[in-house]
Amino acid sequence: MRVPVVVRKSGEAVVDLNAVAPGTDWAVAGAESAVVSISVDNRYATDLVVSGKQSLHRQLALGRLTAGVHQLRLRFAGERSAAVSTSVVVDTLKVSTYAPGSSEHQVLRYAPVVYGRNIAALGNPYQNATTDTPLIAWHDAVPAATPGHTKLTYSVVWSNEDGGTNTPALMARWGRTTDIEWIYAVEVDEHGNRVAGSDTYQAANHETLHFSGRYEGDHALLETCTSNNNMCDVVDDPMRFFLSALPTLPAGQAREHLLDTNPWIYEIMAKEMLREGKIEAASAATPATAEVSDQRNYLYAVVKKTTQSANTGTSWVGVSLGVRLVNGDTVYLSHHGDPTWSLQRDDAAATTVELPAGTTADDIAEVTAHRVVVGTDTGAAVHVTAINRGFLLGQDYLPQQSFLTWNGDVLLDGTTTSAVLWRR
Repeated sequence: MRVPVVVRKSGEAVVDLNAVAPGTDWAVAGAESAVVSISVDNRYATDLVVSGKQSLHRQLALGRLTAGVHQLRLRFAGERSAAVSTSVVVDTLKVSTYAPGSSEHQVLRYAPVVYGRNIAALGNPYQNATTDTPLIAWHDAVPAATPGHTKLTYSVVWSNEDGGTNTPALMARWGRTTDIEWIYAVEVDEHGNRVAGSDTYQAANHETLHFSGRYEGDHALLETCTSNNNMCDVVDDPMRFFLSALPTLPAGQAREHLLDTNPWIYEIMAKEMLREGKIEAASAATPATAEVSDQRNYLYAVVKKTTQSANTGTSWVGVSLGVRLVNGDTVYLSHHGDPTWSLQRDDAAATTVELPAGTTADDIAEVTAHRVVVGTDTGAAVHVTAINRGFLLGQDYLPQQSFLTWNGDVLLDGTTTSAVLWRR
């Protein structure tokens, strides 16, 4: 499909569109997705991985466009798509440009392009069309050490990670099985120009390295080159992902807030677990095992707490959430009894609590907080101050309405090791 685009003011461009791929299903091997390759004036901009029968809104970056008429081309990339897929339906397509001087222009100007992953053991060069696909991106902007300068940090959500943290620990410690990583950071001066040598990226083993690769305009070219989605600054994969980084994370929110505002991600997340065989067989015993069960069996919650003294080293004090149902005395714990799976960080932290299949919001009688010691008890006390949201997934794997919020100040210490936060 070719679409003429009239740009009235030169600037950084994004394209908004809705897309659906008939016959595809992210849960089914061999039918995962269809891929659209998008070009502007015969310049390859980005791929878009589309899955499922529900039309989804997506926003992608196109790079800098000058004032005038341009031609946007969207091509069904059969060589990158599942064999059963034959088309993608696109509608409500709109191109917007942001001119220099706007905050949006600065964010888009330095947003990196992420090339796909081509680790031989994990699939073909188009493997991000079937596993660990990049879904959304966002940015953070904070003052740099130099007055008037700004540090921009770019992050990406992938549908999963084939390496790194194991699946049960992801659910307990991060409240999800998607992978969220910062990938690139750069300092810009008071005129909005890159400070030479300031840009860094997250490399293998989560190491921060200075970027020494190529740029496309002002866009650093990176490639996903590890099984847990860390970056390299040398690119050679045929796929590339230029996600719009215009979204940002509101102050005080967990990173999972970006999932909550894009609820379709939960469906993709759950279906990848099903297809990859990472979900244990259903039984009455599943809530008692550490393995991940059907992800519709979990309470998804965000906790806020403060630890005094702060956690450092190999011995620390964490927090686990507990849930008791109206029909029993069993307390289901988010960390499944593994102390290292408790919540260590003091920023807003997402977690999940596995519950018996079929549990509804009305079945939950109370939610509790538990002090968990890792290693030697440091004596640290924990103030638990909020539960920001709590929801279950519906039959369609989409988040149901949050029914759980709480604010207060509960102190957990060596004397009081657990407390009720919320009661029906």
